[in-house]
Amino acid sequence: MSPFPEGSLSGGAAAENGLAGGEMGRGGRYEASGGAGPSLNGVSLPGNRLYSLLPDEGCSDKESMRRLRRCIVAAAKGFSIGAGLKGGLALFAILSRLRSRRISASLRKAGSLSNAEAVSAALQDTLRYGLFLGTFAGTFASVDEAISALGGNKRTAKWRALVAGAIAGPSMLLTGPKTQHTSLALYILMRAAVLASRCGIKSKRFGNVCKPLTWRYGDIFLMCLSSSQILAAYILKQDSLPPSYMSFLKKHGAKDSSILDGVKDIANGSALTKLNAIENYYKSTGVDLKLDPNMKLPCPIIHGNQSCTEHALSFFVQAYGRALPVYLPVYLVPALIVHRQDLLERPYTILWKSLIGTARSSLFLSVFCSSAWVWTCTLFRLFKKCSTPLIILATFPTGLALAIEKKTRRMEISLYCFARAIESFFTCLADAGYTVHAGRLKRADVVVFSFATAIIMHCYDQEREVFRSKYLNVLDWVFGVPPSLEKDSKGQS
Repeated sequence: MSPFPEGSLSGGAAAENGLAGGEMGRGGRYEASGGAGPSLNGVSLPGNRLYSLLPDEGCSDKESMRRLRRCIVAAAKGFSIGAGLKGGLALFAILSRLRSRRISASLRKAGSLSNAEAVSAALQDTLRYGLFLGTFAGTFASVDEAISALGGNKRTAKWRALVAGAIAGPSMLLTGPKTQHTSLALYILMRAAVLASRCGIKSKRFGNVCKPLTWRYGDIFLMCLSSSQILAAYILKQDSLPPSYMSFLKKHGAKDSSILDGVKDIANGSALTKLNAIENYYKSTGVDLKLDPNMKLPCPIIHGNQSCTEHALSFFVQAYGRALPVYLPVYLVPALIVHRQDLLERPYTILWKSLIGTARSSLFLSVFCSSAWVWTCTLFRLFKKCSTPLIILATFPTGLALAIEKKTRRMEISLYCFARAIESFFTCLADAGYTVHAGRLKRADVVVFSFATAIIMHCYDQEREVFRSKYLNVLDWVFGVPPSLEKDSKGQS
């Protein structure tokens, strides 16, 4: 389920400033390495000194401009990525909405937005996420440069990015100050945990402890765990999932709320109170269905007059059509950003790979959604009953669909889902009285997000090899990387 990207900004800073005998820092900053120091136009400058933003420093004007340029360009590029990705997803969603010719009565009662309202909301979200990533990038670059200027490049190298990442974290508030973004914060925390585990694996001290994390099929197992919680909550505990994610599940689960309520009633052993609503729903689709109030298996509720096999095949075809608009922007928008240079040189190759990736990911999502109903019907008929434990058990193997995806994307998707599964799981525990609701902890999401971004940016600055090349390319493009480090920016393949 989907579900969340080369150049150098400051590579020529040293040449432009005419500096010699020094060392270029990781962020393109320059610091003299000792001795009599570098010279500028025949004038000897003090050694062991960083050229800062102060006006009385040698070459301060050019260095100040370089620092300022880095901060502004980082903010602009961060904004372009945030607005581009969010705007691309919103555009495809709006186009899909405009092409839809039928809106069910249940959606109208739920107060769905008009087309104009949907466009306005999409534009606002696009602007918010653009400002969020733009502010994050600009804040990180500014704090990084300020600490480097005041404390020295070498002296602060080990912790500077950690602090800058933590300070930039509260920029997440720009996505919506009144709404807690627990899912986003947990997802970024999962990403930070993966990077930290990679650092631990290559560490002599923690290598043996982190060795289980190298399990080949760990990503698929994690997806199965996530699927069990998410899909069970989709049927039994919908309010434990974020509204936006629940909307995504409703679209791709493709079942009316009355159908889900009917399955839930049978699983809980409750009286079937939604039979009329279910029959009316099927009648609106041209299916004349009469349900037995004493039924023990919910198969007629799930797929009407179709058999389980017929439903699986027809659902799969429809699910594939719903999945394509989801993954087109996921592949095409990053292709325009990450592979922008290759796109000019070999456009057909890049576009072909993007289309193949779209087709493959759409196949994953359609198999994932259709297999969820296949497994539930199979276990219901096998055990001749429907219960909460059976639903949890039946949705576990649904995660095996992740094997269809490209290996490099599997962990990405499993972490995305695992973050939502964790949020749903603890919400269920809180509703049962075992824990405190996350909503009562004001802005805990910002604290978690800031902690995670501190780890991620520290790894980016000090442990670059733990990043995969495509993510490292995006970070380098946004924050800049000096030519002396370009050879290290390949990361993991």
